[in-house]
Amino acid sequence: MKSGKIVIISALILAFAAYFVIPPYENFIDMTLSAFASGDFRTMRDFVADYGGYAAAVSFFLMIFQSIAAPLPAFIITLANANLFGWWKGALLSWSSAMAGAAICFYIARVLGREVAERLTSRAGLQSIDRFFERYGTHSVLIARLLPFISFDLVSYAAGLTSMKFCPFFIATGIGQLPATIVYSYVGGMLTGGAQMLMMGLLILFALSALIVLMRQMYREKHKS
Repeated sequence: MKSGKIVIISALILAFAAYFVIPPYENFIDMTLSAFASGDFRTMRDFVADYGGYAAAVSFFLMIFQSIAAPLPAFIITLANANLFGWWKGALLSWSSAMAGAAICFYIARVLGREVAERLTSRAGLQSIDRFFERYGTHSVLIARLLPFISFDLVSYAAGLTSMKFCPFFIATGIGQLPATIVYSYVGGMLTGGAQMLMMGLLILFALSALIVLMRQMYREKHKS
């Protein structure tokens, strides 16, 4: 465990330091954040497509990047993948890269502990998932993956903080996220014109609704204490 901690900390430090000393890497990260900030999967699709033969690898990296930086939306990448690679190839890419991201988040929390997980996500968010785990027990991860309003990445971090073994977590994640990935990819592969705007509007409305619920829960907890 000690060696694993050293490896993870070293990798995080190198990734952070590289931003300030390697201009192409800095530019890539800036463009990545800009693509996420746009909230438009077409912007993300065009950004990924610019890398030609490396587009799939870039998309894979982006899904892992958004997993570690939990507030970033994964559905933008899923829709972009489907629109760029076709729905089933896009679904496979999105599913496999999300699995890799979930595994990394799990081990970051498992090895580095709660304090680091809270810095990468939020204390209130992790506490809400903790209560969800207490309520649903051994099936918590599978249930959470099937509910689109529960943060995918928060669940991964929170699971790493429990005594849960990796294999059950990984299997539940793979099964639970598959339906949503297929639906998003199938719809994303067909989106054109006005349908794009409608889909993005619904997703943004859904994300705002989830944020309002979380903020209301935080407000109630604050006034209870």
